[in-house]
Amino acid sequence: MRTLGANERNSWQVSDRLVDLRRPTRTSRPVRVDTEPQTLVVDLARTALIVVDMQNDFCSPHGWLASIGVDVEPARRPIEPLRALIPALRSLDVPIVWLNWGNRPDRANLPPNVLHVYSPDGHAPGIGERPRPGGSPTLQAGSWSAAVVDELTVEPTDIRVDKYRMSGFFDTALDGVLRNLDVTTLLFAGVNVDQCVFATLTDAACLGYDCILLKDCCATTSPAYCEDATHYNVRQCFGFVADSKALAHGIESDR
Repeated sequence: MRTLGANERNSWQVSDRLVDLRRPTRTSRPVRVDTEPQTLVVDLARTALIVVDMQNDFCSPHGWLASIGVDVEPARRPIEPLRALIPALRSLDVPIVWLNWGNRPDRANLPPNVLHVYSPDGHAPGIGERPRPGGSPTLQAGSWSAAVVDELTVEPTDIRVDKYRMSGFFDTALDGVLRNLDVTTLLFAGVNVDQCVFATLTDAACLGYDCILLKDCCATTSPAYCEDATHYNVRQCFGFVADSKALAHGIESDR
């Protein structure tokens, strides 16, 4: 018999005479996590971490945002909490999904309203253009600009998904990947929490995923009230808000 499937969570056993459709049984890994507005029991066996846009163009002092005068220090705040959390989740076989802008060089799938966000006057260097002479094309797939910041390690076992809108579910493989992993609960981290993180989280909630925003693993370069409003809206309408330390405590308590 041979295993047929992109991952063991959703696979068949096949031979020339038999196809076994039974999926592998996964042992539940429940952890109790203090969140807002209620305490949760989360099954880590059906959970994934979505890390949104922790990329050089948003988080590096040499990236696109910094080149247009934005203080990127707030966007760097999730780095240390993620450095602590991600290895713990990997050790428990929780998928790590790096969801990043990674646009085509020809920008053929980007309508004007998306391009306008990055070049509001039509002259500022936008998506696919170079904000500095000799620099990397803004948010272009495969470029330094679109790469995850050096301080965060992407392992070969992690999953990368390129996105082309604020929401990571539109025109991408994200939903198919998560369903193939048999995931029902999503932990959200990254930047900007009030923009791409929130847009992806709301779409996830509408698709039926359980959504938990890890507030210390998220940040924004927007005014503070934008972050406050995002936390309010998540816990009011779309899911739950937690701290990664509370998740880590739950993991340690349930070992």
